[in-house]
Amino acid sequence: MTTIKILDLVGSFAENKDVARDLRTQKILPSMEKNENIIFDFGGVETTTQSFVHALISDTIRTRGIDQFIGKTEFKNCNDSVKKIINIVVDYMQAPD
Repeated sequence: MTTIKILDLVGSFAENKDVARDLRTQKILPSMEKNENIIFDFGGVETTTQSFVHALISDTIRTRGIDQFIGKTEFKNCNDSVKKIINIVVDYMQAPD
């Protein structure tokens, strides 16, 4: 299992798309390749941007499929603001073209 503590990487405002991209390529995708579960721990993060979350997870959903993504990931310690942004991105990735 891989746990990614967002606060440790970006602070209380998760908005740096470059950090999100690096997390995706260096941690998320390799963990998916190994069939590991991934926990995104948003403890201490007050808010995030849609672009950060999109850069963090959208490519993985696109390449792996929503079912595998949901089956292998968990979002923990998300406040209502962060949950809303994550849900927007996940819903967007499931919308038909």
